Amino acid sequence: MHKPVVAVLRGGPSSEYDVSLQSGGEVLRHLPSQYDRLDVLIDREGVWHIAGMPRSIDYVLSRSDVVFNALHGEFGEDGQIQAILDSHHSKYTGPRRVGAALAMNKVLSKKHFSGAGLLVPKHTHVYNDDMDQGIFSVFRTYTLPVVVKPISAGSSLGVVVVKSFTELKNAVIEALSKWGEAIVEEYIPGIELTCGVIENFRGESYYATLPVEIRAPKDRSFFDYDAKYTGITEKICPARLSLSDKKRIQDAAILAHKAIDAGQYSRADFILSPKGLYVLETNTLPGLTEESLLPKPLKAVGCEFSHFLEHLIEDAKRR
Repeated sequence: MHKPVVAVLRGGPSSEYDVSLQSGGEVLRHLPSQYDRLDVLIDREGVWHIAGMPRSIDYVLSRSDVVFNALHGEFGEDGQIQAILDSHHSKYTGPRRVGAALAMNKVLSKKHFSGAGLLVPKHTHVYNDDMDQGIFSVFRTYTLPVVVKPISAGSSLGVVVVKSFTELKNAVIEALSKWGEAIVEEYIPGIELTCGVIENFRGESYYATLPVEIRAPKDRSFFDYDAKYTGITEKICPARLSLSDKKRIQDAAILAHKAIDAGQYSRADFILSPKGLYVLETNTLPGLTEESLLPKPLKAVGCEFSHFLEHLIEDAKRR
């Protein structure tokens, strides 16, 4: 009997290439036995490979029943791969094209979050062509420290908390040189939290996971790239909050998910401060490594990773 073939896409021409390799590897290791697996490595130049051999996109997709998108960042999480898969009428996991593009753009996603009634940090969009004016405007408007971010990178890549004008200028120049656009946000002290949302799961149209509290090491000012993937951060599940605050975060995660039409699953990041609950961003393809923040709360409620993968694949087949 023919088993459905699941092509797992990993790697990609992205700054998150290494994380994607890990996520894809976890998916391949835990894929339920009712599926045949096809390990598809996309290299940093965008060439697709199977078993070390370059293959055309047509070749790969014609041999796949479902595509598991384990890519992160540029190309995989910004609508580009979704457009390719749609043009081939492929079934695939993760967000659709528009939701992916919205989530990756930190300015546009904040506009949608605000429209849904969610609190977002005060922020300024800085471009290359008015860099100096943008930097001075931020310095005059905001109380330091502030947070400088690339407009479209994930995994906290390029994110810097700055405490002086010189640091601000250097961080903005660095972000613009690599990503072309940057966003500067007010720094909001508080409890860092994250919460996943899964569509059509456990009898709910939008199932919110238990919130996870993130405690980065004392020498880190926030949950940066190294803190995310090297196991040096304390991840407390469920978060040490009142039942009402947990419900508040879960409701906000669902609102954020809906606001950008995030697709099958997402993970929203928050800061809970005395001023309120702020949504920072929503990840439409959150990491699936051993250190990632979606598998952990699922396991806490008795959902094994393989069952979660089966849900995504079967849901993708029905879409």
